[in-house]
Amino acid sequence: MYTLYIANKNYSSWSMRPWVLLHELGIPFDEVMVPFEGNHNWANFRRFAPNGKVPCLHDGDTVVWDSLGIAEYLAERHPGVWPEDPAARAWARCAAAEMHSGFGALREHASMSCGIRVRLFHQPEALKADLARLDELWGEGLQRFGGPFLAGAHFTAVDAFYAPVVYRIQTYDLPVQATSAAYAARLRALPSCRRWYEEALQEPWRDTDHEDHTHLAGEWLEDLRAAG
Repeated sequence: MYTLYIANKNYSSWSMRPWVLLHELGIPFDEVMVPFEGNHNWANFRRFAPNGKVPCLHDGDTVVWDSLGIAEYLAERHPGVWPEDPAARAWARCAAAEMHSGFGALREHASMSCGIRVRLFHQPEALKADLARLDELWGEGLQRFGGPFLAGAHFTAVDAFYAPVVYRIQTYDLPVQATSAAYAARLRALPSCRRWYEEALQEPWRDTDHEDHTHLAGEWLEDLRAAG
C-alpha cells in the first residue's frame, strides 16, 4: 500500500496533484497529513521527505519526493496515468512539466487557498500573461484531443497537475476564457476534487505565512472555512 504525505488541503497545491490523481484513478493509498507550521516546515517534513517538502510518496523502502516523479512512478505501475495515444501522451507530459516549472506569476499573485474568496488589488502584466498562456494551453489540448479532459476522453496526470489552478480561478475570480472556465468547472465537479475541497473547508489549521500572503494579495470577500 502506498503512503502519501501531504500538507493542508486548503493551501497545498503540490499535495493536491498526486492525491487527486490517486483518487481519480482508484489507486489505493494511505494519507498522512502534516500541517504547515511556518519556519518549522522543513524540519517536520524532513522526517519523511529528503527535500523537506510535500508531497512525498512511500512505497515500502522506496521514497518518491516530487509530484512529477510520483506521477511517473505511478505510471510505471498503473494504467491510465498518462494517455495511451503517443501524441497525446507527449503533449500531456509537456503540459504537466510546464505547470510544474512555470506559471510563476500565477503562483505569486494567486496563491492556493481553497476556502476564501478574494478580490485582487491589481493584476500585473505577468499574471495576465500567465492566464493568457493557460487559456492557450487548455484550449489547445481540449480542441486537439477532443476533451472533455486536457488530453482526451479520460482524466490523466496532466489534469491532476492543473487541478489546483481551478481553485485559484475560483478563489480569485480570475478572468479566463469561456472554454477554460467550463473546463475548470468540470474538474471541480470530479469526485476527487469535490472531496479535496470539502475536506479543505473543514480544516482547523491556519498557517500565518499563507494567510498573510493572501491578505497582501487582495481584499477578502468571504471565508468559507470552519472556525480555526
